Amino acid sequence: MSTSALDICNLLFRYAEAIDEGRLEDAAALFRHARVETGAATLDATGLLALWRRILIIHPCGAPRTRHLITNPILDIDEAAGTARARSCYTVLQGTEGFPLQVIASGRYFDRFARIDGAWQFVERDYRHLDFTGDLSRHLHAGSLRPPRATQGG
Repeated sequence: MSTSALDICNLLFRYAEAIDEGRLEDAAALFRHARVETGAATLDATGLLALWRRILIIHPCGAPRTRHLITNPILDIDEAAGTARARSCYTVLQGTEGFPLQVIASGRYFDRFARIDGAWQFVERDYRHLDFTGDLSRHLHAGSLRPPRATQGG
């Protein structure tokens, strides 16, 4: 695996780790150069953080009690241009008190990256590809998948 491929995969994995640990600010910071398409709005990092704070259930331990598994990354890297695209799958597991470990969601991420100041960065994510859902009642606040009333971000 090339250094660029490893760096891009690590970005995907750092996002999952930060979300699973409840470090929403750290997860949002990964998108500081990005626009994120949710279907209801196109968000910047600030809007994305606000969205997560609005919809995610954070349990008393300080985390959502999830495990995001990012798999099957397909990378198209243009080293000369300093740009890349990635398609990957995600599976979200959750287990809480009284809620046995189970798959609660699965979908696909479509991401674009650019080398900025010598490091690979997210520049775009398409969040609209939630393919399968299970019991999200302990992960998302009721009604949170409805579009927000006003567009957030820029």
